[in-house]
Amino acid sequence: LSFSFIRLKDDDSGDHDQNEENNTQKDGEKEKNDREKPQTTTKRKAVVPGPAEHPLQYNYTFWYSRRTPGRPTSSQSYEQNIKQIGTFASVEQFWRFYSHMVRPGDLTGHSDFHLFKEGIKPMWEDDANKNGGKWIIRLRKGLASRCWENLILAMLGEQFMVGEEICGAVVSVRFQEDIISIWNKTASDQATTARIRDTLRRVLNLPPNTIMEYKTHTDSIK
Repeated sequence: LSFSFIRLKDDDSGDHDQNEENNTQKDGEKEKNDREKPQTTTKRKAVVPGPAEHPLQYNYTFWYSRRTPGRPTSSQSYEQNIKQIGTFASVEQFWRFYSHMVRPGDLTGHSDFHLFKEGIKPMWEDDANKNGGKWIIRLRKGLASRCWENLILAMLGEQFMVGEEICGAVVSVRFQEDIISIWNKTASDQATTARIRDTLRRVLNLPPNTIMEYKTHTDSIK
């Protein structure tokens, strides 16, 4: 899957994900060291805020998926098609990813960006999602970039005030329209879903006649 949707700065000035260890090591040296190292499985380094950075309440992971329309997707093929972009723990790390990413309005074809709490896969079947649902807003073309930015900044800034309920958000670029949605854990909790709806209206500054639909993931699976 091509990662051309990430625009890297020309100079690439030290903006790499902190998890990339020892980029500077020469390949030859690295191979030699790898051979000498005992074969232990290295645990992935936890993503933490850098010194003097502003920590977020949760770590989040950006994902990207793209598929050929008209081809049926099983959950297995969907999972193979979804790629992790990276995980961040602070406001600064978020901007480091986001500033390199193409805006949803400039994506082509049948593409999605997903931003979910670390450890939650953007799939209905994930334990955190399976009893939940999502608010869906269909947007006419031209609104996706602004709405997506407002939505994810509100999510990262804990503006929904529903405790642990928020799982993540998705923007889906389609041919006729774009769709944004926010996923929560407990579909049956009406007070929570109503609060999420009202916050969405406010942070997205939606016209009063905007249609918002709540769909449970069990209905989506059916």
